[in-house]
Amino acid sequence: MTTLLPFAEPPVDWTAFRNFAHLGGQFRVSLTPRCNVACWFCHNEADVPPPVTRRDRIRQPRTRHYGAADFLTVINAVMDAGLKRVFFTGGEPLTSPLARDVLTGLRPSGPDGSYTLITNGTRVRTHQSWLAKTPLDTVKVSLHYFSDESFKAIAGTRIGIGCVLDGIEAAREIFENVELNCLLQKENAHEVRDILTFALDRRMPMQFIELVGTDFNDNRAASAVPADDIIRHLRTLTSDERTEITGVGQGRRVFRVDGVEIDVIHRGLGRHHVGQCGTCPVRPKCVEGFWSLRADHAGGLQPCLLRDDLRLNLRDLLDKPEAIAEAIAGHVTAFTEGTL
Repeated sequence: MTTLLPFAEPPVDWTAFRNFAHLGGQFRVSLTPRCNVACWFCHNEADVPPPVTRRDRIRQPRTRHYGAADFLTVINAVMDAGLKRVFFTGGEPLTSPLARDVLTGLRPSGPDGSYTLITNGTRVRTHQSWLAKTPLDTVKVSLHYFSDESFKAIAGTRIGIGCVLDGIEAAREIFENVELNCLLQKENAHEVRDILTFALDRRMPMQFIELVGTDFNDNRAASAVPADDIIRHLRTLTSDERTEITGVGQGRRVFRVDGVEIDVIHRGLGRHHVGQCGTCPVRPKCVEGFWSLRADHAGGLQPCLLRDDLRLNLRDLLDKPEAIAEAIAGHVTAFTEGTL
């Protein structure tokens, strides 16, 4: 009599996941798709962006399925598996009712890990007291504007720029590492050097970014401007320049001005693509490559902004943290091998 052995699942191939982590890949956690401003270029981590909902109330972001404990379960599982660079995004993460419980509930990131909050700065002062109790390593504030006029033109808001600048100061009062980022566009081209001076005067690292074109901002693609002008200006301030084209994502130029690091995400340096990208139907529109895994409040995870069809559902695995990590590793392997 033949005895039938139980079917054994093939072992998980962790190679692609570990390579991604080793090369500096990010784990981006979108606490909410909601935001108190509506920047025209927003891709909202592949959810419906605020300016789209503002124009058409029928088009709403995904429904939230996670609670704070669910977010923490997924974050811990991913970090335990080796992906330790965690970024909290939105929308505006500080508009989420879960923000406090998630961020104060984080374990210490450890010597090879990091937690970064990416915020528009408008609510930092309001939440300063409990933010001071979090293990965040860095707060990165988006400063795409430097006047009430440009703030309104870019973000469609009546909030004054003073609120953002005060949020930056509030962050500096409680965190050692506060950084800025600025998307280069026609609407702020006249203020970019002032933004740089603001950063240098406060010795804050700064990142300038060329526009990532997506379906969400096609109607204003003409607003994109290249980084050439700010690169030329930085070269008048320092001769300390290097290029980084290793790892994941786009290449960047890195300048040190009086010891302050200023980097420019420059598409001319190329980007990192993997197997799935080779046959991707939207690759001609993509300027990013594969540099992050994005987890959202609806329970999904995807490796690409432009491909909702590659989204992995983690909601059924929340009671099995080891299965979460294995499912993500398998998904990264399939993405890398082009078999999703």
